Amino acid sequence: MAKRPKRHAQHEEHMDESWLIPYADLLTLLLALFIVLFASSEMDAKKFDQMVRSFNVALNGGVGVLNQPSPVPLDPLMAQQTIHKGGQEADRAKTEEEKKLEEAVRKETEDLKKLQTQLEGYIQQNNLQDKLQTKLTEEGLLITILDNALFDSGSAVLKPEARTLAAEMASMLVPHPKKVTVTGHTDNVPIHRPEFPSNWDLSAKRSVNFLKVLLENPNLNPTKFSATGMGEYHPVAQNTSAEGRAKNRRVEVAILRDLASPPKNSIAPAQAQ
Repeated sequence: MAKRPKRHAQHEEHMDESWLIPYADLLTLLLALFIVLFASSEMDAKKFDQMVRSFNVALNGGVGVLNQPSPVPLDPLMAQQTIHKGGQEADRAKTEEEKKLEEAVRKETEDLKKLQTQLEGYIQQNNLQDKLQTKLTEEGLLITILDNALFDSGSAVLKPEARTLAAEMASMLVPHPKKVTVTGHTDNVPIHRPEFPSNWDLSAKRSVNFLKVLLENPNLNPTKFSATGMGEYHPVAQNTSAEGRAKNRRVEVAILRDLASPPKNSIAPAQAQ
C-alpha cells in the first residue's frame, strides 16, 4: 500500500500586534490634549484646570500626563483678556459702591438743607440775622449763635428768649436723629468769678446749659448729644476790637453728618446767611 505523502502543517505567520494597545492609548491622550488646548483659547484658567482634572480622571483614573504643565504656553492675548475682564468686573462693583455712597451723601445733604431752610425762616421771622448764622459744610450743618442772643455778660443763665430759641431748634432737630455737638467759646478777656474761675469754665457751663434746654424735648435722644467748652482758644476773629471779641463769644451747634467724608463736589458750597 502506497504511503500517503506527509502533509506538512502550514503555519500562518501573524505579526505581533501587542504594540497597538499603547499606540491607541497614546493617540487617545494626544487627541484629548489637543481638544483641551483648543478649548482653552475660549475659556479662563479656572475652567481649563477643571477640564484637565476631568480628563485625567476619565482616562487614567487619577493624575496623569494632562496634569503636567502644558508644553504649549497659553495665548498671552487670552490671558490678558481674562485679567482685563476681571478688572472690569471689579471696576463695575467699585463704581456701584461709589454710586450708592454718592446717592446717600446727596440724600443726607438734602435733609440738612431742609433743616437749614427751616432755621433761616425762623431767623428772618424773629429778626435774628445779626445774632444767628448757619453754614453747610462737609462735616454737617453749623449753627452759630452769638452770646448776646443767649446770655447776659459774664453769665451762663439763658435769657427767656434764648430758651424759646432752644425749644424751636429742638423741635426742628427731632426729624434729624444725627449726632449734635454744642460748643461754647469766649473772647480772651480774663474772667475771675467764684462760679467761673476761667473762660474754660464759662464756655463749658454755657454749652451745657444750652444743651439741657434742647434736651427738654422728650423726642430727642440724649445719647446723640454732647457739650464742650473751648474757652478763648478757637477764635473766629481778632480780639483786638470790641466787634471781634463779640464774634468770638458764641455757642456753636453742629448737626453732624453720618457720612463723614463725602466725595468732592457732592454738595454745593453754602453761604452763611
